[in-house]
Amino acid sequence: MHGEYKVPGGKLVVVDVEVTDGVLRNTRVAGDFFLEPDEALDAVNHALNGAPADLDAAGLAARIDAALPEGTVMYGLTSAGVAVAVRRAVARATDWSDYDWQLIHEGPQPPALHMALDEVLTAEVAAGRRPPTLRVWEWGGPAVIIGSFQSLRNEVDPEGAERHGIEVVRRISGGGAMFVEPGNTITYSLSVPESLVQGLSFQDSYAYLDDWVLGALGDMGIRAWYQPLNDITTDQGKIAGAAQKRMVGPDGGPGAVLHHVTMAYDIDADKMLDVLRIGKEKMSDKGTRSAKKRVDPLRRQTGLPRETVIERMIDSFRARYGVSGGEVTGEELSRARELARTKFTTPQWTARVP
Repeated sequence: MHGEYKVPGGKLVVVDVEVTDGVLRNTRVAGDFFLEPDEALDAVNHALNGAPADLDAAGLAARIDAALPEGTVMYGLTSAGVAVAVRRAVARATDWSDYDWQLIHEGPQPPALHMALDEVLTAEVAAGRRPPTLRVWEWGGPAVIIGSFQSLRNEVDPEGAERHGIEVVRRISGGGAMFVEPGNTITYSLSVPESLVQGLSFQDSYAYLDDWVLGALGDMGIRAWYQPLNDITTDQGKIAGAAQKRMVGPDGGPGAVLHHVTMAYDIDADKMLDVLRIGKEKMSDKGTRSAKKRVDPLRRQTGLPRETVIERMIDSFRARYGVSGGEVTGEELSRARELARTKFTTPQWTARVP
């Protein structure tokens, strides 16, 4: 069994392992990390050998930590990262390079149709009728996108939304409300087979699926990182929020993961605060007094046009994993339009949590 995992902000960890009678055997850890002293690698392999094959990542990491020689120093490597690579090997997880990725970047669409496209395209990936897909959105109008489980009345001021012509839609993933305006927002979705994130915890899968974006931001001079669970942030403030939805495959088989991210390229903070109801508890949780200070747009941090930022993000993805141009098929678009009409624009869905 073979597993790979790139430690967020670190290096690649590769694990080859066998499972015999329910325990790990012949474990071999490798990668482009740095580790001192040399014998620490033997200690890691020894700690993993004999471990129960169903031991979770936390348990594997604890075995590694207990076995490391005193004074061990890891560069680009963590015990948790090794443990995740082991879990991915045992789970027979796939890798980015196992797929022919498709890019969809089409013209502006209504907010509700974007919600429907996410659902339809990810269901197609789960069914095996569509390759893993990166979709970059263009917004057809301003909107507030609330999470699947958020209370509509708690999150949105209806008078403010009406005053500014803001459409309110509910997405299928969890997480918090996002304020978006065409030209001020960068949004993308990844619709990927569930096997790509096998062996990863829910939390780890966020950073794993966005590592290419952190690399692109770094190339643009922005040192960004994940603030668990789902914020991408810099020392200047939050720049993006991510959310996920897991979908089962046909007949309950292996499914797919929808991972989407909204990034603030620019923002009208006064308008946002006139539309969103941002509670004191959220401000306290984020360690800031001002909602305006919570988000620091990419326009100021990069000094680049929005289109250039998007191009560099796509270039980063292409350089790492390869991607070819694609489009939403006529059948997919027809299904998405019907879903937008019957679900995402209805009061029953939008106010399902009043």
